[in-house]
Amino acid sequence: MQKRWLIKDASDKDTVKKLQHALNVSEIISEMLVHRGITNFEQAEKFFNPSVDDLHDPFLMKDMSLAVSRMNEAIRNEEKILIYGDYDVDGTTAVSLFFGMLFPKYENCAYYIPDRYLEGYGVSEKGINYAIDNGFSLIITLDCGVKAVEMADLAKKGGVDMIICDHHTPGEVLPAAIVLDPKRKDCNYPYDELSGCGVGFKLLQALWMTNHWDSEELLGQLDLLAISIGADIVPITGENRILAFYGMKQINTSTRIGVLAMLNVAKKNTPLTLTDVVFTIAPRINAAGRMGDAKTAVHLLLCDQINDVSAIAEEIQAANDERRNIDEEIKEEALILLEESLDKLPFANIVFKKGWHKGVIGIVASRLIEHRYRPTVVLTQIEENGLLTGSVRSIDGVNVYDVLESCSETLEQFGGHYFAAGLSLKEENLSKFIQRFNEKVGEIVTDEMLVPEQILEAELNFHELFLKNESLYEVPRFKRILSRFEPHGPGNMKPVFVTRNVFVKDARLLKEQHLKLKLFQPEYANCALDAIAFFRPDAFDFCTSGEPIDVVYTLETNEWNGRTTLQLNVKDLRPSLVLHG
Repeated sequence: MQKRWLIKDASDKDTVKKLQHALNVSEIISEMLVHRGITNFEQAEKFFNPSVDDLHDPFLMKDMSLAVSRMNEAIRNEEKILIYGDYDVDGTTAVSLFFGMLFPKYENCAYYIPDRYLEGYGVSEKGINYAIDNGFSLIITLDCGVKAVEMADLAKKGGVDMIICDHHTPGEVLPAAIVLDPKRKDCNYPYDELSGCGVGFKLLQALWMTNHWDSEELLGQLDLLAISIGADIVPITGENRILAFYGMKQINTSTRIGVLAMLNVAKKNTPLTLTDVVFTIAPRINAAGRMGDAKTAVHLLLCDQINDVSAIAEEIQAANDERRNIDEEIKEEALILLEESLDKLPFANIVFKKGWHKGVIGIVASRLIEHRYRPTVVLTQIEENGLLTGSVRSIDGVNVYDVLESCSETLEQFGGHYFAAGLSLKEENLSKFIQRFNEKVGEIVTDEMLVPEQILEAELNFHELFLKNESLYEVPRFKRILSRFEPHGPGNMKPVFVTRNVFVKDARLLKEQHLKLKLFQPEYANCALDAIAFFRPDAFDFCTSGEPIDVVYTLETNEWNGRTTLQLNVKDLRPSLVLHG
């Protein structure tokens, strides 16, 4: 897919120069820091060396005192507490963290995760009735519940109180419960981008502070919080950066055996980056809920027996393999339907087929955007006369939550974020929904927005990656400093660079689909760098034509024969627009 290459706007030169001298770094590094809102030494110190001391006071969150008081009351009165979590990675890590911490302190608690297919997203009637029928008097929801007005009323009628820990956008009316959500309009908590697991962590943090329990116990669970932050694609800024930084440190230095078992079946070794978590750990945790029972993932994350954990990891790996096969089949079917609908839907991708596996339609929606860059809805229907259920994924500049809100009269239920949402509707409303969704997106997008952007930090020449006396056969200081920008994610994306007028010294195809290249610029011919372009066999011809190319890349390292060197991970490439000669 053709992309627009956009270099970030230049920052104020005086600010960049002052920061460069204060930190003794290159101008490029200083510019990247300013792009991230870091303009002085103190801010840079907090960025490169995050401290748990800078975590916000949990009692700054609206109704936190009420939540802690209700929990302590339940503990004093020996009430039964039910921890209720969503079935995705954020929800299952939240349940694992919360239950794993609370149970050793108070054994009269249990956890519940709804069945994706029988109960759907959020707090279900079946879940509330389970609590009532089994004598629970307090439900604590994690990563769901902020729009569960009817279910909170049902719980209250059954004598069950609720504490809701959520991070989704609330509706106009809050449930009749204690609601912890930094996105509440009346909540002045300093950071509103926590994951669902993050909100649950803040409740535990407040509970631990009130009862003078050891805070180090909680900090030992930040690996689970880092997984939730990566998987839920929340911004890696502010408090999330601190939590993810220490969570990744724990994953890499004292890996819990459940995570280690997943890495073993995935044939992946530490150290991991947050990106590795997103693409290796998160899909396997998700597969448990997509293909079977999400509680399997909680069992894995809480298990401390080597023999048991290996068996659970193998089960989850099998589910992930099955998920891959199914989503590939559905994607191919969806692409055919998409092709047939192009004339009718200029602004959106909307496809529907009865019997598609509900657990993978969100993944398929993301895949369709890679083929045609439009906000995308993938719908299925499990039972003949049941509701249609769908997953929505978006593009830059289109808030699909707002779009769905404008289509709400055609929907039975919807919820989600800016870039991802879920919905259900009656089949007789499908045509009206399709027309309305496409029209609303059309009111927002421009032709330019329908071409994906590749945001670039800077344009570089290869020699700028090395200091004068640095060897090409060692990792340069520039790359070592870049490594300290991790963890990466929204708000702190991995730096991407462009170099123009590049010649290909050597090109070959690996496994008939990956391009292995040796690249150089004529004016710096002694600085030839290795590069890999995954899934770009289409570029082989122009890379071997002898003509120059422009290349977009991230900086990685490659280990071979005991030596670690710099390697470019090519994100895009095309024939050069630079005249040479």
